[in-house]
Amino acid sequence: MTLTGKQRRHLRALGHPLKPVVQIGKEGVTEAVGRALGQALADHELVKVKLGPGAEVDRDSAAAALAAATGAEVAQILGKTILLYRPREDDPTIVLPQPAEPS
Repeated sequence: MTLTGKQRRHLRALGHPLKPVVQIGKEGVTEAVGRALGQALADHELVKVKLGPGAEVDRDSAAAALAAATGAEVAQILGKTILLYRPREDDPTIVLPQPAEPS
């Protein structure tokens, strides 16, 4: 699934008031971080991840690794915060705007 610009804007607006649920420390993107993020995405669909002060991983590579590990889409990278989205398969609560039909 690839997000459109309009869908990313919608997710950024929903994610603005959220607090980071998962933090990446000096160990970087580990299997434990991936599991914690997977559970958080299953619970919330939209999750903020914070790169801690000791994290020695690049924010873009961390976002790509987390998205690949969890099957999520990167909605935003802002400073040391990554916003990830993965809809629930059975009962999604976030409804994304649909792309415009070509005329």
